[in-house]
Formats: sequence, C-alpha cells, structure tokens
Amino acid sequence: MRRFSEWLRHRPFAVDCALAVSLFLIELTAVAAVQQPLVYVAMAVAVSTPIAWRRRYPVAAAWTALALGQVATLMVWASEEPRTLPPGQLGFVVMLYTLAVYTDRRTTLLFALGLAADIVVVRLVLGSDWTSTIFFVLLYALAYITAEFLGTRRAYVAEVSARLAVAESDRDRRAVEAVSAERTRIARELHDVVAHAVSVMIVQADGASYALRSDPDRAAAALANISATGRTALTELRRTVSLLRTDESSESHPEYGTAALAKIVELMRAAGLRVSIEQTGELDDLPPAVSLGVHRLVQESLTNVLRHGGERPRAVVAVRREPSAVTVSVINSSDDTGPAVDIHTDAAAPTTGGFGVIGMRERVAVLGGELRAGPLPDGRWRVAATLPLELKAALGVDQDHPDR
Repeated sequence: MRRFSEWLRHRPFAVDCALAVSLFLIELTAVAAVQQPLVYVAMAVAVSTPIAWRRRYPVAAAWTALALGQVATLMVWASEEPRTLPPGQLGFVVMLYTLAVYTDRRTTLLFALGLAADIVVVRLVLGSDWTSTIFFVLLYALAYITAEFLGTRRAYVAEVSARLAVAESDRDRRAVEAVSAERTRIARELHDVVAHAVSVMIVQADGASYALRSDPDRAAAALANISATGRTALTELRRTVSLLRTDESSESHPEYGTAALAKIVELMRAAGLRVSIEQTGELDDLPPAVSLGVHRLVQESLTNVLRHGGERPRAVVAVRREPSAVTVSVINSSDDTGPAVDIHTDAAAPTTGGFGVIGMRERVAVLGGELRAGPLPDGRWRVAATLPLELKAALGVDQDHPDR
C-alpha cells in the first residue's frame, strides 16, 4: 500500500485522470432522468476532461470547464428537461480548489465570480430549486476554505524549511570559518617552531664547522646543541602536525562562481528575501581566493539583510568583473516606513555571533582589496567591495587554498 501511494505521489497526472473518470461516473447517475442520454453523456465527458489537466494548466483547465458548463446549460435549456442540472457542477468544485492551491487569490476570485454567474444562469434559465443552489454554494465555499487552509500551511512549511536551510548553511559557513581561523593559527605556530629550530641549527652547524679542528670540545658541544634542538623541534612538529590531520586532504577544494551565487540567491528567495542579482563579465574563471571572497561577501550580506532588514526586506546584488578587479555591491532596503536598517552593525556580534563589517573588511584586506559600507543619500544601506585579481605577486596569497 505504501509503495502504491508513493507511485501515485510521483504521477499526479494519473491521479487527475482517475479523478476525472470518477466525476464522469458520478455524472452518469443522472442519465436515467434525462430524455437525451447520449447528449448528456457527451456533455459530461466534455466537462470532466479538463480536470485531467488541472495541475498542469490550472487556469486554462478551469475556464475551459466553466465555458463547457455554460454550453451544457444552454443545451439542457433547449432540451425537453429544462429543470435537470447540467453536468460538471462537481467538477467546478474541484477546479475552484485547484486554483486556490496552485494560483494566486486574484485568479481564484475571478473564477469564483464566474461560478457565481453560472449559479445565476442555472437558477434563472433552468429554474433550479433553492436546495441544489444552496448545496453547491456551500460546496464552493468549503472547497475555497479548505484550499486556503492547505495553501497557507504549505507556504508556512516551505518558508520554515527555507529558513532552516539558511540557518544550517550559515552555521556550516561559520564552522568552516572557525576551522579556517584555527588552521591559520596552527600554521603560524608551525612556522614559528620550524623557523626557530632551523635557524638555531644552522648557526650551530656553522660554528661547529669552524671550530672542528681548532676547538674540538666546542664543536662537540655545538653538535650536541644541534641534536637537542632537532629533537625538540621534531617533538613540536609532530604535535602541531597532528592537529592538522583531517580527511579534507583527499577532497578537492570547492569552486565558487555564478552557480554558487545563484544558489545563494535561490536559497534566500525561498526564505522570504526579495533579492535580485546582476552578474557582469566572466566570473567562473576567477582565482579561487577571489571567487571565495565574492561568495562569502554576498552570502554574509544577504544573511544579514534577511535577519535584520525588517518585515519585508529586499536586496540588490551586483557583481562585476573589470580588467584588474572584481567589484561587489549589496544594497538593502525595506517596504517598511523609513530608511533601510543598518543590518551590518557590529553591535549585534557578541550576542548573535555575527560577522559584521569588521569581519568582511578583514577578509577583503587579506585579498588586498577595499571595502566601503554605509548609508546612501536615499536612506538605503550599501556594502561595496573591490577585490584585485592579482594576488600572489602583491600579497603572497595561496590561490589554490584560499581558506588558509
């Protein structure tokens, strides 16, 4: 049974076809009460068929069914049984529910007005009784309320899931940054240990070579110092290297570019942030250090806009590659009254663990770039950074391992 339900879940068109057949069979129960059964069956087929495409083309299917329903009403009026309800009334209930779930409220309300007109036509032209009229009005209301409830619930679940994904991504990013900072500290310690030990050993070796014949005792003492220094350095080296052992050495360094930026934007949009992005120039062949810097700046800025940008925040991102540098601009605003909130203030850092302007400026400074953050004349807030493309010659940055 579970496998069958999974099979149906991945084949919505088959489910809709089965629903259309079911409604058609229900309509056939009224064939015995009409004078022209073949005509009634043909109308029932015509009105039920659009239901099969209700999820693929909801708007077109709904209005097609309603138009065919009007034709059916005129055909019943012209027949010998003018008081018989035309087929398709139950199908209209399904179509109203479908529009409420899969489209916007404006489209749904327009279709509801069409249904109201259909009720009036059926009531005036065919002279249907009030019992059937009230029955279908209640069905329409129940379908709309049910769809609104389910749609709201789905939207809530989707937004919560998106925000959880943003929080998880932000948590992983901060964990990576913490590990990177720790690895940098260990690398500095490793450099200090090795450089100090090797320097001492070189000086002692030179002294021993000079005193080898003239002062053998002094040369022996120098060799002893070299041995002791080497053993001490080896112990420190083993301790430090043990902290660097990780499985990441077997994995390739992640690449960042237009696809990664598009993924960030998509993730933020799903979480409720209205963001637009403009990418100019070739961004997929940037040096890894620069590409990582662009990725982190956009990610951090959009995360801060989502957190502190008001009830309906929006952001505009522009990434432009120039001949010698890459410029990044993130501008935030809000539909709330007043200017945009300074979402990059460092005051929140102690409590929220935020990165802030200081952290972004440090990252940009490591890459030899420049960062500017502040309000614009119209009240919006902008973070702008310029990252040079030539790093090794100027700064000695390891472009193959930009996190180190």
